[in-house]
Amino acid sequence: MSIDHRRYPVLFIVIPCFNEEEVLPVTAPLFMACLNSMVNSGKISPRSKVLFINDGSSDATWSIIRHLSDDYAEIEGISLSRNRGHQNALLAGLEEASHYCDASISIDCDGQDDIATMEDMVDAYLNGSDVVYGVRSSRKADTLFKRTSAQAFYKLLDTMGVETIYNHADYRLLSCRVMKELMRFKEVNLYLRGMVPLVGFNSTCVYYERHERAAGGTHYPIRKMLALAIDGITSFSIKPIRGIAILGIVISILSFIGVIWAVATVMLGNVVAGWASIVCIICFMSGIQLISLGVIGEYVGKAYLEAKRRPRYSIKESTFSENDFTESKK
Repeated sequence: MSIDHRRYPVLFIVIPCFNEEEVLPVTAPLFMACLNSMVNSGKISPRSKVLFINDGSSDATWSIIRHLSDDYAEIEGISLSRNRGHQNALLAGLEEASHYCDASISIDCDGQDDIATMEDMVDAYLNGSDVVYGVRSSRKADTLFKRTSAQAFYKLLDTMGVETIYNHADYRLLSCRVMKELMRFKEVNLYLRGMVPLVGFNSTCVYYERHERAAGGTHYPIRKMLALAIDGITSFSIKPIRGIAILGIVISILSFIGVIWAVATVMLGNVVAGWASIVCIICFMSGIQLISLGVIGEYVGKAYLEAKRRPRYSIKESTFSENDFTESKK
């Protein structure tokens, strides 16, 4: 008995890539195998695709994607005009995919996220969930520093009032209507882990164990992780600004008390040389002022970038065939 694929959803697996020439030949067959397995089991349509987004790579990543697209009908690729960062590259893939699919799954190409979990995500989607978060069940594979810093980061976001899913990165399934709603968010400073929960709709989580990278080295050093953390906090919370105001009030009260103490000391004739205490106070106040200006400057800078309304990405090349996608939408 043949399966009627027309009633099954079209799924796009969206995979950002930056200088991944070592890992792509290893993980691309795994993504295709998972996709074809779901097609053969009747969960998704045979028109489903694996979509790679080349984020301005300087190595042979785009060349590999093009060859994969030529050799396999289920693979497509998009090449951005320059490196725009992981979040922008992922958004570019989601925006392009939203025109042609019923649901998408975003995943990194390094093979660390459990590819087999995508079937669980599709099952949850077929059961009515519009958003399915891939959540790490543990962080045993991480170094002590990364595990501790990640846990501290999630707790900090929670303290700042930012709604996020604990131990969730960018491995998730989104329905088409969620993707289209997500595209209505026009900010340039992207933090998709915080934006997706804001969209709403029915959501659930699936849990998985994270593996070692399949090949090559990480392209997400501490510098980029810190930048993402800052974006996550400043894009969704104004509590740091309020914290500065509260700190200013507290220091003002303490300073007023200090002035009263100094005046009382002079009137009582207990004046002593206090250059050390003066230097300490000046250094402390200078540090507080510089930190405060830095936090305020971060928000002002973000407002400046948002006001420009520059495009978040530009597509240089694509393997998409307009005729194929016109047909797939029917």
